[in-house]
Amino acid sequence: MATGLENLKIYNIAKELEMGVYNITQEFPKDERFRSVDQLRRSSSAVTNNIAEAYNKKTMAAKSYVLRDIVISEAEETQSNLRPCAQKRFADPDRLVVLAEKYKELIKATYGFIRFLRSGEPKRSVTE
Repeated sequence: MATGLENLKIYNIAKELEMGVYNITQEFPKDERFRSVDQLRRSSSAVTNNIAEAYNKKTMAAKSYVLRDIVISEAEETQSNLRPCAQKRFADPDRLVVLAEKYKELIKATYGFIRFLRSGEPKRSVTE
């Protein structure tokens, strides 16, 4: 049975992208193992893990903070590291660029999810 988190679109996209990063970095040169490979794998897994963390936060402010300041930052980091790896031809450049573009889509979807969450917040009055 799927949990609410497993039904969350951005979580599923992040899991798919994390596996994509893992798979493509297996093709990287051995001397990149402790540089690009490690960095890409850590940042891509941080995206997935922090979406799960945000999902379980109690307040809207805490959820928004994790999504905006951590998830999006880690996704941007992953995306920005994939492009130079494509230019350096560590693996198939086209596949690396496609992954980078998918991270851009994840970032947009995450902003959309934040807007969705905030749309359910009670409005504050001017006197609060």
